Amino acid sequence: MLKTSLRALSACTCVLSIGQGWASDFVEDSHADLVIRNYYFDRNYINATHQPAAREWAQGFILNLRSGFTEGPLGFGLDAQGLLGVRLDSSPARAGTGLLPYNATTREPANEYSELGLTAKVRASRSELQVGTISTFLPIAFASPARLLPQTFRGAYLQYREFERLTLHAGWLDRINLRDSTDYQKMSVGSPNGRFNGAAESDRFMFIGGNYAWSPRLTLTYYHAELDGLYRKDHYGFVDNRPLGPGSLNSDFRLFITGEDGAGRAGPVDNNNAALMLTYTLGAHKFGAGYMQLTGKTGMPYLFGTEPLVITEGTLSSEFLNPKERSWQVRYDYNFAAMGIPGLKGMLRYVSGDNIELPRLGGSNLSESEKDIEVSYILQSGPLKNLSLRLRNAWYRNDFSAQASHRDDNELRVNVDYTWKLW
Repeated sequence: MLKTSLRALSACTCVLSIGQGWASDFVEDSHADLVIRNYYFDRNYINATHQPAAREWAQGFILNLRSGFTEGPLGFGLDAQGLLGVRLDSSPARAGTGLLPYNATTREPANEYSELGLTAKVRASRSELQVGTISTFLPIAFASPARLLPQTFRGAYLQYREFERLTLHAGWLDRINLRDSTDYQKMSVGSPNGRFNGAAESDRFMFIGGNYAWSPRLTLTYYHAELDGLYRKDHYGFVDNRPLGPGSLNSDFRLFITGEDGAGRAGPVDNNNAALMLTYTLGAHKFGAGYMQLTGKTGMPYLFGTEPLVITEGTLSSEFLNPKERSWQVRYDYNFAAMGIPGLKGMLRYVSGDNIELPRLGGSNLSESEKDIEVSYILQSGPLKNLSLRLRNAWYRNDFSAQASHRDDNELRVNVDYTWKLW
C-alpha cells in the first residue's frame, strides 16, 4: 500500500531530530532534499523474440537526509535515505525494465515499493568512514543511478584524505540492493550473453585504491578489488586535460585487468580491457573519439546490478564487453547556451564493436552497434528552477543468435527530475 511506503519516507525525518541533543554542528550542518523523478522506459525488440517490448512508466521519490558531525577530534553523524517507487503503467508482458520489481513466476509488476537506508559516519580531520547503506562511484564498483531509484550496497567505506593531492578509498561490502529491489542480496557477476555463471554468489567484496593529482591537469588512478571466490580486478587509469590550439583536449585512459579469485565459482575469468577516449572542446562544441579492446579468453566481469565504468558508459542497450571485442566510438556534444538557451544540451554518439567471440550465441567475428541521441534541459529560473528534462533514444543492432541477452531494439527513455531542497 502507498501509505506503508510513505511511512518509510516519514521515518527518515525523525533521524536528524535525534541530533538536537548531541551538538550544534550536527544539526546546523545538516541538510535535506527530496528528488522527485518521473521515468518512462520503452525498449522495443526487433525481429522474433519471446518478449516484444519492455515498457514501463513509474514515479519515484528519493529523500536524502544528511547530518553534520558532532564536535571533537572524532565527529559522529547519521545519514538516511528514503526511497519510494510507484507504478504508473506496466504489465506482465512488458515488465523487466529495471524500474519496478516483479514476481519471478507471474511477472506481475509491483504497484509500489519502498525502503529506508541508514548510514553511520565518523569524521577524523579530513577523512570519513561510513558504515551501513553505502554508495560507491568508483571504477571497480559504480552504484547504478540509471533507473527510477538508486542501487546501494551494505558495508563499510573509508575515504582517507590526509595526504596532499592524494585521496585513498577502501571498502568492505557484503550485500547489494538492486535498483528495482527493496532487500539486500548476496553479490554475483554480471553475465549478459552467458559470459559467466551468474548464479554463483559471494558475500564479500573488498577494494582499495585512490586518485593522485600529479598536476593540476593530470590525475592518476589505481584500484584493486576482489569479489571473494569469483573474480579479482585491477584498474589503472589517468585523465589529462590541457589546452590545445583554441580549445582543450581531454585524454581519458582506462585499463582493467581481471582474473579468477579463489575457487573461481563464476567460471573462468581472463580479460584485459584497454581503452582511450579523446575529447576536444572548442567553445560550445565537444568532439570525442574512443577505442576499446578486450583481450583474453573471457569478457570483462563486473558486479551484477552496477554499471561498468568503461568508456562506453552511458550506452543504453549494451556495454560492449564481450570476449575479444574491439569497439570504437565517435561522439559530439553541444551546449546551446552559446545560442542563448542556457540549460539546453544535446549529444550524438555512434559505437561499433566487432571481433566478438560467442560460440554458443552465433560463433566468431560477431558485431554489434548502437546509435544514441540525447537532449537535456534544466530550467534556469522561476518557481521550478532546476527542474530537468532528459530524453534519450537509442538504436541497437547485432548479429548474435536470438537467445542472446542483448537483442536488436529501439529504445526511448524520458526522465523528469526535480530536487526540492528542504533545508
